[in-house]
Amino acid sequence: MAVRPTVRAAVLPAVGSPLEITGIELPDPGPGQVRVRLAAAGVCHSDLSLSDGTMRLPVPAVLGHEGAGTVVAVGEGVTRLAPGTDVVLNWAPSCGSCPACARGEVWLCADALTGAARVHARRAADGAGLHPGLNVAAFAQETVVPASCALPAPPGVPLTDAALLGCAVLTGYGAVHHSARVRAGESVAVFGVGGVGLAALQSARIAGAERIVAVDVTPQKEELARAAGATDFVLATEKTPREIRALTAGQGVDVAVECVGRAVTIRAAWDSTRRGGRTTVVGIGGKDQQVTFNALEIFHWGRTLSGCVYGNCDPERDLPVLADHVRSGRLDLAALVTERITLDGIPAAFENMRAGKGGRALVVF
Repeated sequence: MAVRPTVRAAVLPAVGSPLEITGIELPDPGPGQVRVRLAAAGVCHSDLSLSDGTMRLPVPAVLGHEGAGTVVAVGEGVTRLAPGTDVVLNWAPSCGSCPACARGEVWLCADALTGAARVHARRAADGAGLHPGLNVAAFAQETVVPASCALPAPPGVPLTDAALLGCAVLTGYGAVHHSARVRAGESVAVFGVGGVGLAALQSARIAGAERIVAVDVTPQKEELARAAGATDFVLATEKTPREIRALTAGQGVDVAVECVGRAVTIRAAWDSTRRGGRTTVVGIGGKDQQVTFNALEIFHWGRTLSGCVYGNCDPERDLPVLADHVRSGRLDLAALVTERITLDGIPAAFENMRAGKGGRALVVF
């Protein structure tokens, strides 16, 4: 295949190594593939989890999985997309034929991440093969992806903002609407006020939740949380469940959404949920994060504890719904972004995530 000019990208050379901002060489799109020029890419905690080994995928890799851009070339057999089409990248395309897809649970597709094993680019300096982190390699000026990873961007949504729809918003919205199934008048606690947590807070407000409690370790997050729809803010300590019960007449919230992925936070979310309530875990934790329950409390509290993958969303179904919320003003994508950066700012954005600072950092190309 012919190789197009070098583009800049954020490369993870090995697990635990610092990111390298360097040139990569991309081939022209092959059969069933498209080449996309990125407009923006969100810096997600999952990228950090890939870099430190919490999530394992082949390396070296170009990270980034939340992005939007414009198709600049298409490969043989691609008819759904054409050069000039604005797209949102879908990092977990469903195969449509595995048992999960057959059940309609496309977010659990067994083949969703098989594309991450391919070599999609080469490092310009030495020709080393590079894998696309979580399929799409959005931390680059351009990327080549399967056409199934590129969904037409919804009209009426700025392309830079639309990047957030690819992960943070689908995940936060889906956690509230599909996994926890929040109903009007219910109370909700969201643990972790990052990009996904902010999307979950806005989604709880859209669902009509009456009391929305935001929980975070950083007091500076309160202003962000309240702007997203939180009615209350609780600083995360060992007393958090007690404080949340005090806010809800001693009962606990109907729904707790955990967006951190740590054992202590999952346990606090469970303890903050009322008897018979629902606790949804969105955060991705490591294998060393062990959460324990005793048999009696499971019986006594009658709570439901559930995992949530990609917000239990079907992107093709849910993107138009989210776009309608954006156009109507119910969902404010720009409010999720606390920093707009270049590719060179990604390593610092990783450090901010480790320190629990800010909401979503957005790479604008």
